Amino acid sequence: MSVEIVPFRPDHSAAWRSLNEDWLLAGGYVLEAKDQLVLGDPQGAILDKGGVIFMAERDGTPIGCCSLMAMAGGGYEVGKMAVAEGARGLNLGWRLPEACEAAARSAGSSFLYLETNRAQTHAIALYLRFGFVDLPPRSTPYARCNVWMEKRL
Repeated sequence: MSVEIVPFRPDHSAAWRSLNEDWLLAGGYVLEAKDQLVLGDPQGAILDKGGVIFMAERDGTPIGCCSLMAMAGGGYEVGKMAVAEGARGLNLGWRLPEACEAAARSAGSSFLYLETNRAQTHAIALYLRFGFVDLPPRSTPYARCNVWMEKRL
């Protein structure tokens, strides 16, 4: 079994959408307007705006994903990180943000930013271990967001 982190390709579009819809709906969240935008048009909403999407593939099959969305001020928002239920335990929760951080550093970014929900305790614990710190509340397009974090690079 080989697991690789690879850049997004157009043939990843369906997996990108389903991986993210699965965790959002399983968590009891609704698909919000920004979700619909970035899941329905990853090329236009993320890649064409200077962002990056990474896909985790096991033997060529997508099993995880994570994105970097370019922000004003030289940073990137880490978003849409999802790992298929059957692929948990493969260290993808570390490897995907690690790929994002490497890409951000390579692009000369000064920080990573993310928004999440308090109920995502496993994800928050991972982000803290990864070096993110809590920020005060900010405006957000997500009704579900109640945690803001940043990592200086």
